[in-house]
This record gives sequence, C-alpha cells and structure tokens, in this order.
Amino acid sequence: VQLQASGGGQVQVGDSLRLACAGSGRTFSESVMAWFRQAPGKEREFVASISWSGGSTYYADSVKGRFTISRDNTENTVHLQMNSLKPEDTAVYYCAAGFPTIPQLAYEYDYWGQGTLVTVSS
Repeated sequence: VQLQASGGGQVQVGDSLRLACAGSGRTFSESVMAWFRQAPGKEREFVASISWSGGSTYYADSVKGRFTISRDNTENTVHLQMNSLKPEDTAVYYCAAGFPTIPQLAYEYDYWGQGTLVTVSS
C-alpha cells in the first residue's frame, strides 16, 4: 500500500480543513486507516482511525467532536475533516494503513504517507 497525504495548509483559529489520503494497492480497502500527527519537539500521536468498512472509528480525546474520519474504498481515499481548529492542532499529519490490534498505536501500522503540514494561527 502506498499513501499520499494532502490538504494541509495555514489557517486561523476556528477554521476548518479537510485532509485527504490517497492510497494504492490491493489491500487498501481491507486495511485499518488512521491519522497521526507530530508537532515540533513532540512525539507522534494518534488522531483518529477507521476500520476497513468504516463502521468503527476511534478518536483522540483532544479532537473528539471536532474531527471526523471517513473513507471511500471505491476511491481508495481517507479523509480527515477538521473543524474548530486550535493552535495546538498545529502539526504534520500522517496517514497510516495496517492491521493493528490496537488502532491507537503507531508501531502497529505498516504503511505511512509522507505527511502534510497543518498550521493554525491565533
């Protein structure tokens, strides 16, 4: 599976942004997909994940109620809709694919995109 993340940019507090992750490979539609983020000087952290069917999603407490993960297996894409953005959301966002036992753990994912930078200014 190859992943290409896009959609990052610089926005103001309270704005919205929609990230996209385009995947290729036969196992994309069977994989759990997730978004992680890494802020400067911090460790990579879990943001959201979605099961292969889209029927099960998980969110970090810090983004719950503001972010929504979705997928379209016919298009091999995963989206992260980010609303009510805050300065603490500033980070490089990575999409990941795999078959994790625990979706919140980065090392459980086999494939990673290159990252897209989101900057939220106050």
